[in-house]
Amino acid sequence: MSDLSQPTHAPVLLDKLQWRYATKKMDPSRAVPQDKVDRIVEAARLAPTSSGLQPFEIFVVTSKAVREQIQPIAWNQAQITDGSHLLVFAAWDTYTAERINHMFDLVNTERGFTNEGWENYRQMLLNSYPQRDAEVNFNHAARQAYIGLGAALIAAAFEEVDATPMEGFDPAKLDEILKLRERGLRSVAIVPLGYRAEEGDWLVNLKKVRRPLEQFVTEVK
Repeated sequence: MSDLSQPTHAPVLLDKLQWRYATKKMDPSRAVPQDKVDRIVEAARLAPTSSGLQPFEIFVVTSKAVREQIQPIAWNQAQITDGSHLLVFAAWDTYTAERINHMFDLVNTERGFTNEGWENYRQMLLNSYPQRDAEVNFNHAARQAYIGLGAALIAAAFEEVDATPMEGFDPAKLDEILKLRERGLRSVAIVPLGYRAEEGDWLVNLKKVRRPLEQFVTEVK
């Protein structure tokens, strides 16, 4: 197995992932350019999801007033207001026939044709997902949202934008602030975007620590 742990031999993307960390202090005087935010969000939109259903949405919160509302229900974490953007990943509260049909119809429209196997797959999902318990469906959708979250974090690193993923918030209160439940959504994770304030962040100069490759990967040949 090749050694991917040596940054001197790493491709550009791995160099960027070595650079990134969960920034603790962001510089409130620096805003992330909109084109970088757009590419980070687009990476999340392009992320794979189960059956291609994309069962989550992203809210890009730039309003300082709204972020000041969110901060107290998120352990008063400073990055929420010191960063220039806050991404909120919100998953579908359940799978419905309408939501499933919308995505299958979108695929047919965009591709310009229908496929018998694809339509049979649609019926299989319609005969199973909507009948499941809503909490089971939400948990499944939330796992898909985390795939998008991972894509956004990697894209942010590539753009050299600091991004701090957070689960430390009150989902019910965040749902209320953003009126998510009215849209059939529930908050899953939040990600402030900004630029590190190196003088105020105790973590900035510490070595990134991960388990060595031999403790992390098992090859089955």
